[in-house]
Amino acid sequence: MFEIQNYASFVAAILVFQLIPGPGTLAILNATARNGIAAGIGAVLGTLLGDMGYMVAAIVGLAAVMKANPALLQGLQWFGAAYLGWMGLQLLRRPLASGNGDQEARKSAWVYFRQAFAVSLTNPKVMLFFVAFFPLFLRADASALTLGVMIAHVTLLSFLYQAGLVLLGNAVARRLRTLPLLRTLATRLAGSALLGFSVKLALDNR
Repeated sequence: MFEIQNYASFVAAILVFQLIPGPGTLAILNATARNGIAAGIGAVLGTLLGDMGYMVAAIVGLAAVMKANPALLQGLQWFGAAYLGWMGLQLLRRPLASGNGDQEARKSAWVYFRQAFAVSLTNPKVMLFFVAFFPLFLRADASALTLGVMIAHVTLLSFLYQAGLVLLGNAVARRLRTLPLLRTLATRLAGSALLGFSVKLALDNR
């Protein structure tokens, strides 16, 4: 279908990839927990735009250029590690919940869009993944349009999954607002996870 070989496996692989938690997932859940559905959707769109940029870059051959210039890839990886580490520290340094159940100060969805977009762009291994992923499902006689169709599949399925994650995360966040200690624990866990991603990326970059 659409000149994609093993089409069912292609769709299944996209869904499995979405189930693997990463920095983008944490950015979406963090935005939703702080400021609700609108903030979460903003983070979703930021993540998707960053991923789409890497998919397009993979197609036009930027991945090959980066492999030929390891310093460029290494620089992006160090920047990504530092940025994720900074976000994790910000969450860990937030004051403990006061117990009054007050909401976070309201921020626009645009703020979370930019944050998630930055998180996505500072993970260059996403692009390398797509470089390895797309050829697995391309037929020898596939046209150039096929890659565009594959990008559309990844983007649409990612949006549906991540939007569902926002709705679920918002329901959980409402419960946590009445349990400030659990809310603090969730924030600390998110911060620790971001630091973990930062350390892993830094170690892989040695």
